Amino acid sequence: MTHLLNLRPLAAACLLAMSWPVMADEAAPAPVNLLEAIQQGKPMTNFRLRYEHVDQTATALTNKAHAFTLRSLIGWQTAALHNFSLAAQLTDVHEFNHDFNDKRDNVSEPGKISYPNVVDPSHTGINQLYVDWTGVKNTKLRLGRQQLNLDNVRFIGDIGFRQNMQVFDGVSLLNKSLPNTELFAAHFDKVRQVNTAKRSGNIELVNAKYRLTPSTNLIAYGYLVDVADLSQNNGDATVTSATVAQAGNGLGTSGDASNKTLGLRLDGLAKINQDWKVLYTAEYAKQDDYRGGSSLIDAHYYKLGGGVAYSTWSVRLDQEMLSSNGGRYAFQTPLGTNHLFQGWADVFLVTPRQGIKDTFVSVAGNIEKLKLYAEYHVIESDKPFDTLSGGFGDKYGREFDASLSYPVNAKLNAKLEYAKFSESDVYGATAGAPVTKGDKEIIWLTALYTF
Repeated sequence: MTHLLNLRPLAAACLLAMSWPVMADEAAPAPVNLLEAIQQGKPMTNFRLRYEHVDQTATALTNKAHAFTLRSLIGWQTAALHNFSLAAQLTDVHEFNHDFNDKRDNVSEPGKISYPNVVDPSHTGINQLYVDWTGVKNTKLRLGRQQLNLDNVRFIGDIGFRQNMQVFDGVSLLNKSLPNTELFAAHFDKVRQVNTAKRSGNIELVNAKYRLTPSTNLIAYGYLVDVADLSQNNGDATVTSATVAQAGNGLGTSGDASNKTLGLRLDGLAKINQDWKVLYTAEYAKQDDYRGGSSLIDAHYYKLGGGVAYSTWSVRLDQEMLSSNGGRYAFQTPLGTNHLFQGWADVFLVTPRQGIKDTFVSVAGNIEKLKLYAEYHVIESDKPFDTLSGGFGDKYGREFDASLSYPVNAKLNAKLEYAKFSESDVYGATAGAPVTKGDKEIIWLTALYTF
């Protein structure tokens, strides 16, 4: 870890060197040379300090996890010069202690198999490095390593909650030439995941958004992922074949998970009056095998929900289904920000092969500057699964999540988060050791300082 510690004085020096252009006049004329382009650019820098405590009563987990980590993102994007701008951002994640399983490269850390997972392995490298070209009106072409969030990040996201975010290598194009329309397309040949594993393949993304009203969007999308395994196969070397058969997506460690997902999403709100609004979401997607992917890949997804909002407060009821193909494979979202779905305890980052039906209520609001948010989930399977008692069940469990967020000042934000998953029917195995998910409780304390 010595090289990580040595990076911090250098980072501080870089920050001091870069900070003065922020004082530049916002009305400054367009840059005429590279120096002016740099001076008129913007920072891509923040520091996030986090403590995470995990208490999980699953098989073989005899210790509680205590993770104290710091993520440093240091970067700068120049202003456009002759329609080109350059962005560069370094990342450093430092583990101050080792009382957790960091799951680097999706493999259990040696000697840490008795600890719950906190997937924030130490890592230093290039987080983003890309060139933007805006030579065509209402169009942006981006080439290089980039983070990406589409829609509600269910299918494509940077998983920004984790200290190492997910980033993509390739080219993306955003066009806003048509009225009320955004067209996005991308080709990526590499992805670095939050466990720092680097995967190669072909990822083709198309997303078309049309604004039916200023507050309602209709979105059509197609995501073609020709990558054999994006960690959803449970490729951990410590996992037995019996465990994979029950706990993974159904393909096993050697299965090819390449898939195509086509979908349509309607999301928005309608005003009743100045204070009251109606919220609604309807979405459907179909997932099939693609370019050598397993023939078992055949499942669908839907989300239906709605609610009401009054002033800064809202409440809504939603149901999300990730279906199962007869208990052999379930709908997967390997490139999504899955931490935000099926509860924050991360019990279902991979959809069990029996699928998921998640019914949940959420409440959000503000008390002056304090932001409050809470969810309660009832999580069931699409198809029955084997239980530890030898019978069948369809109730995975229930989860309560809550957060408090407070802006200390314009640059510093503090956040307290809590998640509690309570297991119902105990998920077992027909052979080998049982694979109970167990009850799981997590507390996060986070401080984010942004330049």
